[in-house]
Amino acid sequence: MTLITADFVLTCNEGFEIIEEGAVLFDTYILEVGKSVELKAKHPTVTVIETPKNSVILPGLINTHVHLEFSANQSMLRYGDFIVWLRSVIKHREELSALATTELIGSKLQEMLKSGTTTLGAISSFGADLEACSQTPQRVVYFNEVLGSVPSAVDAMYGDFRGRLESSKEFKNERFIPAVSVHSPYSTHPILAKKALQIARKEGCVVSTHFMESPAERAWIDKGKGDFQTFFSAFNPHAKPMCSAEEYLDLFEQNLTLFTHAVQATPKELKKIAHQKATLTHCPVSNRLLGVGKLDIEAVKKQNINLTLGTDGLSSNISLSLWDEMRSALMMHPELELSHLAQTLLQSVTSNAAQALKLPCGILEKERYADLIVATLPQACESEDVALQLILHTHQTHLTFIDGEQPC
Repeated sequence: MTLITADFVLTCNEGFEIIEEGAVLFDTYILEVGKSVELKAKHPTVTVIETPKNSVILPGLINTHVHLEFSANQSMLRYGDFIVWLRSVIKHREELSALATTELIGSKLQEMLKSGTTTLGAISSFGADLEACSQTPQRVVYFNEVLGSVPSAVDAMYGDFRGRLESSKEFKNERFIPAVSVHSPYSTHPILAKKALQIARKEGCVVSTHFMESPAERAWIDKGKGDFQTFFSAFNPHAKPMCSAEEYLDLFEQNLTLFTHAVQATPKELKKIAHQKATLTHCPVSNRLLGVGKLDIEAVKKQNINLTLGTDGLSSNISLSLWDEMRSALMMHPELELSHLAQTLLQSVTSNAAQALKLPCGILEKERYADLIVATLPQACESEDVALQLILHTHQTHLTFIDGEQPC
């Protein structure tokens, strides 16, 4: 057993309890959380780790939505408009895929680990990130993605998806969990989506999907018009939407789902997401770079939807650090009270994210995985400011534990 102490312990539980002069007792699991002086007296023979002054213990961070297969991109892709970006992805896809070696992806995972991300939801379109994800010390929920809109190609695309899913299941263990992703309503035929979702239900997998990310998607799904009409007509002059937004949401009625983006979702669609007890994943930097708008966090909270935060991939971001993402979110939502938003963001990458991925971590409480990190602030601060100051100042962790062990 190990006892670690700090000036503050952020439990990240529902009440966002903060323990001053606190400590966490753990082995593989968390055993006790409380005041440092009390736990030291109760367990006088355990190994004690005293953290530096102004340190904070909190749960390991959880990035629920990250694409690793485009990790080679730096300045090759175009930003400012979703369709402009999408065309640049298609233009440079093969070149970027060739550059995204297992070694490169592994280095990005290490960078994420150094910044405190102990768990991630990896959205895998091609399986090129499988080796790196199966070897990383972090917990990985590995979302095998299915997409394809041409009816005649449904069987082939389904076969490819099944093959990648089965390959990922060969690496299944407590830290590597195969799952299912359906790309989006504009890119995935409902027949294909239904077959993938049926597998997810049968095998108890969580599901991820992109939903209502851009104005172009909104116009296409609602009216068959707009920028996507021009985009799709280059491949099929008779292209039309495959389902309505409501019909797409209905497909996920029986699955535990993370809906990503939803920037353009209507109040009625948010209500349906809430009814399904689903999660909404916010990717603020990606939304800004692709020019799709800004998520209405207040509308999401009003519907009592579980909110998480994701970095998306380096195809639409410059960092995979959740601290960078949270800092950006603080600046992008000036209508929200700062300290309360900071707490919301920290819960979105800890307790809310663990709930979304069905993992017993994300909160510092008894019987949860001992996945925790230590961050050190540059100066002392008041307890009510800890969440905000952590987001403003943290770049890398002082200590990181997964299953109670420091990863190599």
